[in-house]
Amino acid sequence: MNQALEAVRADRAALLEICSGLTAADWQAPSGCEGWTVQDLVAHLGALFWVVVDPAKLPGTDGMPTEQAQEMLVRSRRGLSAEAVLEDYEQVSDVALQRLAELAALDFTIPLGDLGTYPAAVLPAAFSFDHYTHIRADLFAPRGPLTGTPPPSDELRLEPTLDWAEAALPQQNPVAAEVGTYELQVTGAAGRIITFGTGQAMATVSSSAPDFILWVTQRASWDDLGVQATGDEPALSAARKLKVF
Repeated sequence: MNQALEAVRADRAALLEICSGLTAADWQAPSGCEGWTVQDLVAHLGALFWVVVDPAKLPGTDGMPTEQAQEMLVRSRRGLSAEAVLEDYEQVSDVALQRLAELAALDFTIPLGDLGTYPAAVLPAAFSFDHYTHIRADLFAPRGPLTGTPPPSDELRLEPTLDWAEAALPQQNPVAAEVGTYELQVTGAAGRIITFGTGQAMATVSSSAPDFILWVTQRASWDDLGVQATGDEPALSAARKLKVF
């Protein structure tokens, strides 16, 4: 099976277990995503699966920037109870994983608006990226309200999460790519070197995979994480602003 699908299945199971133990106060607590509660975050993940299963079940967002579209989808689901949001997520994710497996076997590209255009085989990695990041960085402390130990940041989850980041970086950061070439050294589990841009390498940035996901989603700064970086200042300044959705 596609490793990204395995990763999504693992994090889906983890999220269902986490949500089964939430109190009413937990569901309404602010998440690490500004303006969203824990319930909003789970509703968001459910809506992403509906995009694969049946987009007609969602409000139309054609032409909207990604962040604006996701905000609209979350707002549209705020009338649901926490129980309904969780039931919806559990049911639609089960169907969506089957659809994603079918899509991943096809040879064509999928336009995703301002996120870029990707081979169908990469799509499961996007869902792995979303689950990995939202669960660990937005539900659990220090950014999120939940205490305890988040699901593992192991190679199973990190490999496809990094696959999405690597595919998305050049498409989602075209201005930075014009400044120069970046060498992003990801260390530890699922470690790799990600290079993108044009011309000579002008900035080298090194961090662990979990820290890389935090800074490349702008959830933490290099200073927060002790990221190691060398290069000329214009390229480093651009590298600090890299962002992947």
